Amino acid sequence: MAKQIKTIGVMTSGGDSPGMNAAIRAVARACSYYKVKCIGFYRGYQGMIEKDYCEMTARSVRNIISAGGTILKSARSDEFRTKEGREKAAHNLKEIGVDAMILIGGDGTFKGGKIFSEEYDIPVIGVPGTIDNDIAGTNFTIGYDTALNTVVEAIDKIRDTASSHDRLFFVEVMGRDAGFIALNSGVGAGAEEILIPEEDLGLDRLLESLKRSKRSGKSSSIVVVSEGDKTGKNVYELADYVTANLPDYDVRVTVLGHMQRGGSPSCFDRTLASRLCVKAVELLLDGEQNVMVGLVNNKIIATNFEEGLKEDHSINRELLRISDILSV
Repeated sequence: MAKQIKTIGVMTSGGDSPGMNAAIRAVARACSYYKVKCIGFYRGYQGMIEKDYCEMTARSVRNIISAGGTILKSARSDEFRTKEGREKAAHNLKEIGVDAMILIGGDGTFKGGKIFSEEYDIPVIGVPGTIDNDIAGTNFTIGYDTALNTVVEAIDKIRDTASSHDRLFFVEVMGRDAGFIALNSGVGAGAEEILIPEEDLGLDRLLESLKRSKRSGKSSSIVVVSEGDKTGKNVYELADYVTANLPDYDVRVTVLGHMQRGGSPSCFDRTLASRLCVKAVELLLDGEQNVMVGLVNNKIIATNFEEGLKEDHSINRELLRISDILSV
């Protein structure tokens, strides 16, 4: 028999993403609606270990739906990776009276939550919040749409100066292990080439593509590079290689970096966060645990952590094909 849930804890962990505040708001207000107490932990798992928390009500989360970042802060906790750290966290939850946890974050957050739940029989629900969109079990993660729009807007501006000066720009975007941001923003911004971890384009093919662009009359080009791409050791060495082999190109590098994580979340991310977190609260109250919520075919579903943590983040092959066709 599932234990009665009277108090739900919520935290954000790992890299921040736009829409996390909308998610926190949804948890607090859903708890208020169902007359359940809500406790917010600061700095993720570290806040659980240090008993750094606050009670959250429907009114305490007003006016945060449009804010970027996370009011609960975020951190990666090395202490929680240890048995002693998790034991301290479990003791604190029991002392505070927290019956279940909602974890907003990425795969690292979910892995830690799965282990913690299994060790101490604490119901846990994961909510995917990461700009990388690299969580199986959902078509979209909270923050991904906003990050895409940020990248496309930046590339549009870079293209203006690239065209003005007949330059080739390498634009590095986030995505250490997954090329979703690079591929989708590259197509959306009309990039000539897109380099992603899932596909090793190879230096020779890159050079041939840029030569073809030059022959076709293009005076400027944009190459979007995911930070985890294997074509070169890093984007600067890639640029140096092209400069050495194609001296006609005036090459520049722009690394967009952490600006992709910031800013007010898009309407899509606010709505997604709201839908996922209301469902997370309802699942806990229905006795569910050790699952993550996700959006698949515009329906909110629950997936067990094993499925959600699978490594096969398949890239959209059709989008790759479209990218090749449109780069002529």
